[in-house]
Amino acid sequence: MNTIAAVDEGDGTVPGAAHGATRASARRTGEPVRFVALGDSLTEGIGDPIADGWRGWAALLARSLAPPHTGVEFTNLARSGALTTDLTAEQLPTALALRPQLAAVVAGGNDTLRSGFDVARTARALDAVLGRLTDGGAQVLTACLPDPGTLLRLPPPLARPLARRMRAVNAVVHALSVRHGSVHLHIADLPWSAERQLLSVDRLHPSAEGHHLIARGFHGLLADAGRPLGPVPVPEPVEPPPGTLADLWWMATRGTRWVVDRSTDLLPGLLALAAVEGSARLRGTTCRQDELMARATTAALTSLPPVTSLGRAAGSEQDGGGRLPSGN
Repeated sequence: MNTIAAVDEGDGTVPGAAHGATRASARRTGEPVRFVALGDSLTEGIGDPIADGWRGWAALLARSLAPPHTGVEFTNLARSGALTTDLTAEQLPTALALRPQLAAVVAGGNDTLRSGFDVARTARALDAVLGRLTDGGAQVLTACLPDPGTLLRLPPPLARPLARRMRAVNAVVHALSVRHGSVHLHIADLPWSAERQLLSVDRLHPSAEGHHLIARGFHGLLADAGRPLGPVPVPEPVEPPPGTLADLWWMATRGTRWVVDRSTDLLPGLLALAAVEGSARLRGTTCRQDELMARATTAALTSLPPVTSLGRAAGSEQDGGGRLPSGN
């Protein structure tokens, strides 16, 4: 867990000096904005390195959430490798205890990379997280994610089943964002493959520039919703990007471990998926696989319990509908 404090001194919001404490300011008025981020490595900040670890889009957005002379208390609960079920079991209790006014919930990509993928389980977990946070008074931020197979340039027999799973997860996130009145950003629409500078060296996480673009997208949606905010995050990182040697070093050390940790579960499942996909292609039943996943997704959503909270009644639900531009 990473907690920072920030305050707008009148010329922009800057990070506080201590973790877990709000920096004092004689010019501050009003209560600080409490912002909590839940998720996996994307929200943890992988791909946007700073001196003591990772920064990421959520920390960049946190610096811009405070109107003039108002502080921000930001806690990043996201953890690399987290599944949606990990959010309910590990991250949600802490998030609720912090009583956030804003909460980001961006997850589901790791679910698609597991051999035991179950869209119904993913839907139940995300519905529980969004519902509890919304009932607790938080405005929730959600996002749909790009297809990992396309980002990694996997061969078609591997890429197609992963794309099918990612479409299912994104369909769930879209539906749940409407159900819970979340502010939703279409991260999947960004030109990740066409504009290579938006991706880090591992081709799976955003680069520093990509993280900045995500932060700007959420800031724009919140501004459109009329929320008082600080200055828009800068379009590009002030810091120079890490050089080729730094990228290669990261991949050879931390990046390699990241891949190995996931391959112990992912690789056998991917090979099985590829075998099923190849067999379906030979029989001409690939579309049948798409239909089965679409039906499973619909069944997962229709099986969710009805929404009973007055704060999330049908008339109050809305989809932020934020689609990012193709460039900065």
